[in-house]
Amino acid sequence: MSSRSQAAIKVPTLEVPRERFELGCGVKLVVSPRPGASVTALRMHFRGGRSLEPEDRVGLGALAGQLIDQGTTEHDESEIANLLEPNGGQIGGGATGLAGSIAGGGWGLLLELACEMATRPTYPAPLVELHKERVASRIVTEAESPRFQAELRFRQLVYGKHWMARNARGTLETLAAITPAQLRSFHGRLWVPNRCTIAVCGDVDPRKVKRRLDTLLKDWKPRSARSFPVPDIPEPGVRVDAFPREREQVHLYLGHLGIRRKDPDYAALTVMDHILGTGPGFTNRIARRLRDEMGLAYSVDADIHSSAGIVRGVFAAYIGTSPEHVGTAIDGFLKEIKRIQARKVTAAELETARNYLLGSFAMGFERASRRASYLVEAEIHDFPDDYLVRLPREFAGVDLADVQRVAREHLLPGSCCLSAGGPISKRELAAFMTRR
Repeated sequence: MSSRSQAAIKVPTLEVPRERFELGCGVKLVVSPRPGASVTALRMHFRGGRSLEPEDRVGLGALAGQLIDQGTTEHDESEIANLLEPNGGQIGGGATGLAGSIAGGGWGLLLELACEMATRPTYPAPLVELHKERVASRIVTEAESPRFQAELRFRQLVYGKHWMARNARGTLETLAAITPAQLRSFHGRLWVPNRCTIAVCGDVDPRKVKRRLDTLLKDWKPRSARSFPVPDIPEPGVRVDAFPREREQVHLYLGHLGIRRKDPDYAALTVMDHILGTGPGFTNRIARRLRDEMGLAYSVDADIHSSAGIVRGVFAAYIGTSPEHVGTAIDGFLKEIKRIQARKVTAAELETARNYLLGSFAMGFERASRRASYLVEAEIHDFPDDYLVRLPREFAGVDLADVQRVAREHLLPGSCCLSAGGPISKRELAAFMTRR
């Protein structure tokens, strides 16, 4: 890109100030003061999550996090709610930790209850069983959902036996085997200070936050968590699976293994995605061609950057279409992938994608919860302190040659997995791939 064209691009500036500490118990703490903010947000992240589940207890990590607010040694579920609600507060959990927020100056209460949940949950048996019933009902529904099963099978084709291929909720069999005692044991191994990063964003004094957390967590002891062997992810290659069901639509997922979040091509691939398959409205090629011009579907997209994490994500293209259009849809995906590799995109397409990314970048950080989440991401991925200054500059610096280069290097149209759910068999699906 020429210096003249670079100068014409307005690059937003965004600063999320932070102070880093290590608590006495070993927790990493990051605090971002935001004077005048009406909400304080908190994130507690624990490394490991679902990767530490034994294979016969899949769903344990998600369940342990989801039930974190159902009672502690000091307060039961209703007492926690009665403390939070008058202060505009909320706390919820998941497989990798908990997230919460509170209005006004109630950050002390937010820290107190979050630390209570993280260190002393009780997992009362009646509430565990009630939640398991709800999860089981969802698993039963998902078991007959062509779209869900197509996506699950796609992940299994890409990841093989790796834990990333599993349904986070587990199966009816693994769910039924989980007991309150196992939840407490899993929690005791995973939710430990040496695996924890806490992020706080709001109208707070960072040193006061540190002192308060040091007091609340002074008795929290480090502990080792048992890890399990992680199978290698299969090499990219053509693999096919189907979930046959009599429905009006076929849900298709086509793609392959993707990138890690720290891939040096992340910014260029994000721009490429917005041109190829994720741009807003009618701007991206796949939506414009398959949806608007060919009328194959309303919902269609493709991207590689959004799933990137510590573990490599996926490049995935999705469409829901009628059975007679399956071959046309697959051809459409592959043609657009090959086209963005073969010829440079237009200057207008590049400008639209860059302008959208740059225009929406700062808006995404208006909420305290997004800032707190970013602080955790920055620690997990070891982003430099000026990352939020660098990233929009990288978006602005992507040129036509960059888009073509990353498309050629990271998209593999000849080594795609293909999964479908709906009125189609695996044999029929495989036939579409062998003809290409």
